[in-house]
Amino acid sequence: MAADRSTRIQLHPNGPDFSKLSAGMWRLNEWNFSVDDMTGFIETALELGITTFDHADIYGGYRNEALFGEALKKQPALREKMELVTKCGICLVTENRPQHIIQHYNTSANHIRESVENSLINLHTDYLDLVLIHRPDPLMSATEMADCFMELISEKKIRHIGVSNFTPSQFSMFQSKLDVPLLTNQVECSLLHLKPIYNGTFDQAQELNFSPMLWSPFGGGRLFHHHGNEQTQRVLHVLNNLAQKYSAAADQIALAWLLMLPCNPHIVLGTGKTDRLRGAAGSTQIELERQDWYKLLEASNGHPVP
Repeated sequence: MAADRSTRIQLHPNGPDFSKLSAGMWRLNEWNFSVDDMTGFIETALELGITTFDHADIYGGYRNEALFGEALKKQPALREKMELVTKCGICLVTENRPQHIIQHYNTSANHIRESVENSLINLHTDYLDLVLIHRPDPLMSATEMADCFMELISEKKIRHIGVSNFTPSQFSMFQSKLDVPLLTNQVECSLLHLKPIYNGTFDQAQELNFSPMLWSPFGGGRLFHHHGNEQTQRVLHVLNNLAQKYSAAADQIALAWLLMLPCNPHIVLGTGKTDRLRGAAGSTQIELERQDWYKLLEASNGHPVP
């Protein structure tokens, strides 16, 4: 174990402090939480220093924000102890959105505003700390999006803006229309998905001094639950060896590997189990040796670095 590292980061030099890890609410509707269960989960996360909670309007078929919001309605004092992140722009076909005939994207000003106002109601809050465009939309107008977001900031409904799953060029295009910095680009990254390391996403993060948010840090569960894939088997073998070396769990080593990336990432967890939160919190104190980091990279790629 290395000396204790800070559990908080600034996503951008001109932005707020967030916790190094966030609790992702993608599968909240599957956890069968009562309001008291949800409140207890939130309190445990806060005690562990996990103060950021990651949402999207579509999660749970547009229901998960309201499930979470019931806890804030019951205990409003929790709101000022956390950062709320949400996303908008994807339109799902669900029974409670009968106007959606096909799945599509909508980044129009009207849709962004409607989504933000719905999130405020569902989460029982007066403001959102960070709102992300969930996916790049082929029909998105960067100017229209920027004007809408700047209005929402001036109205104090949102505090900061970011994007999710954007390419570096899409990020730069949107940033060029804004008077405030984009705080982050939330992208998929894990030992089974290395694309943003090589496609310029993390290079841009360092260039512009923002911290990317990483979703699916365990490959959507494939890293520990589907062992037939050769890549997964290679990575698991090294993870298990390093877990013994560092007296840690394999999932902690996988998170520590991501946290060593020089873009200073923020990791979005997807668990509803408090023991998994505790384990994840411990990963922030593990400093891998450089050659051990490369052992995992080699295992993922299936060949040594050139």
